[in-house]
Amino acid sequence: MPALERHPLTLRINGNDHQLELEPWVTLLDVLRERLQLTGSKKGCDHGQCGACTVLVDGRRINSCMTLAVMQNGREITTIEGLSEDGKLHPVQQAFIDNDAFQCGYCTPGQICSAVGLINEGQAKTVNQVRELMSGNVCRCGAYPGIRKAVCAAAGIDDDKAGQTGVTGTVPA
Repeated sequence: MPALERHPLTLRINGNDHQLELEPWVTLLDVLRERLQLTGSKKGCDHGQCGACTVLVDGRRINSCMTLAVMQNGREITTIEGLSEDGKLHPVQQAFIDNDAFQCGYCTPGQICSAVGLINEGQAKTVNQVRELMSGNVCRCGAYPGIRKAVCAAAGIDDDKAGQTGVTGTVPA
């Protein structure tokens, strides 16, 4: 039986370089959780549909269950564990606390990383845009109003719901 093909790579995660040898089919999420014990990113659906595994790669949000680790060789990866600096919470983390933007907490790391990426991308200028651009992150507890408020607060977007269109209950608040 032939030996498994492994590829050497360097993943820079939360400011630290990790030299690894990995099989080409291993996802970034599995490397984070199973090989590096960074368990903040969650395995929700393992199909890129829930956003619980969202991390930042070069400042942009990705579903880590849908990318192979070897594709991220040499890139800067930030997980929920790497957002705080010198014991101080990232502004988005603080906004989630201030706006009661979580219940069970399972989706929270992915929601926060997605919000940081959304702010980095600079595309959301309105509450409706925040709602749309965060729609890839599912919260089964229904904490969407708090999540929306937290993201808007961190992004400096007025969260006045007056004048918004949409039918309540059809999309995340």
